[in-house]
Amino acid sequence: MTGPYWMKTLINKTFSQRFFWSKLTRHPPFGRMVDKLLFEGDDILYLPKDRVVPIGETVDADHIQGTAVPSALLEHFIREAGFRWRMDFCICRDSSGCRDYPTDLGCLFLGEAARGINPKFGRPVGEAEALEHVARCREAGLVHLVGRNKLDSVWLNVGPSHRLLTICNCCPCCCLWKVLPTIDTRISRKVNRMPGVRLLVTDKCVGCGTCTRGVCFVDAITLDGKRAVIDDARCRGCGRCADACPNGSVRLEIDRPDYIEAAIEQIAGLVDLSGSGEHA
Repeated sequence: MTGPYWMKTLINKTFSQRFFWSKLTRHPPFGRMVDKLLFEGDDILYLPKDRVVPIGETVDADHIQGTAVPSALLEHFIREAGFRWRMDFCICRDSSGCRDYPTDLGCLFLGEAARGINPKFGRPVGEAEALEHVARCREAGLVHLVGRNKLDSVWLNVGPSHRLLTICNCCPCCCLWKVLPTIDTRISRKVNRMPGVRLLVTDKCVGCGTCTRGVCFVDAITLDGKRAVIDDARCRGCGRCADACPNGSVRLEIDRPDYIEAAIEQIAGLVDLSGSGEHA
């Protein structure tokens, strides 16, 4: 059943209240209800930017060489999907009136459930256009998020949720998941780093503070005296801090060479992307 257009209008008008509602989830009865209705069965991964993990360079202490770029994870699912739908807008940036990142670069939804999305929201696309879309998002400085996100199946009024894969393209200023530091942990722990990914501050750090000013969407990096410090529990491994550091003092490390394969296995077990493939 096609989702009603008024749902978009409602989200536009209430999006600024998301921090208020996220704090309320810390009250157990309300938190359990929100988790079950909007996030049950979810598992979502943030991807580091490709230019943070280039092919052929040493990226960790164990000297793993030639590792695949993180966007290879998206390419796998885009090619596997029987149906692909490109949104004409990002609901988060549209609701926030974002001035720093393109509003028209919206989510890419994969799977049979996406067939029910309101045609006013976007359109079906083939494999080539889907790959081009996520590449444009990277060029615009957006960071990918991929996984099963029941919230999308609810507001779009499509389902079942296990037949919808979300590829979201996030900016640091408007992302819904800026609520992670305040939302109940039963929900926040469903949004994670890719397997094996972590960020470290090296001795090159001079404490300039560039990485702490509007860079991390979950406020995981702060200054402690004259040195940046990363809160590993909060960090989701997007790599924006490493990209922003003018001294190259924040380093992305990957402690397993099969991190792409591990991420594919983790997400593939939650979402069925099979379908007719008529838009492939």
